[in-house]
Amino acid sequence: MRYDLDQVAEPIAYKLLAATTIPRPIAWVVTKGRDGGLNAAPYSFFNVMGSNPPTLALGIMGDPKRGFKDTAQNILDTGEFVVNLVPERLVQKMNLTSADAPRGVDELAFAGLETLPSTHVAPPRIAESPVSYECRALSSVVTGPNQVVVIGRVLAVHIEDRFLLDADRAHIDTNALELVARSFGSDYVRTRDTFSLARPTWAQLTGEGS
Repeated sequence: MRYDLDQVAEPIAYKLLAATTIPRPIAWVVTKGRDGGLNAAPYSFFNVMGSNPPTLALGIMGDPKRGFKDTAQNILDTGEFVVNLVPERLVQKMNLTSADAPRGVDELAFAGLETLPSTHVAPPRIAESPVSYECRALSSVVTGPNQVVVIGRVLAVHIEDRFLLDADRAHIDTNALELVARSFGSDYVRTRDTFSLARPTWAQLTGEGS
């Protein structure tokens, strides 16, 4: 079966992409508006895009009637945001911040989340999150009437000390973070279910140079 995505309804395109591109890490994004109001919301169209410079991409879809929500508007207005990663123990609070709250609602306060100040940007980070990225937008591409892709430069990474195996070498106990990711619909996956696979070299595959 082939689906030509310019010939199907948007909900079908969403289902095809979201149900097959899994798992997707969750960016729990905190922003601060020009009026000083805070906003928090989770997004799963997200990933890191490189390390030189360190960058990430965040896809934000707006409501067809309400347009861009506070997160997108705040990033477009200020260029600053913090991405917090989501451990399993915080999924209920994360889910609360996904509700379609009216504009101006502080989801952090609503979900009972404490914050810590950031170093380089105005939005704070979620205190209970084991990993937070302070970001400044490099560019924003509006890809549709209610859709924007934000490319952000990561200015700082905060990692809770207890998850560092060797701070100088940046060795992290990744499984202990107990992060979750999105599957499809209301389903999530636990990222600690892993297996190892060594990346081969061309010499190993072909015998050249041996």
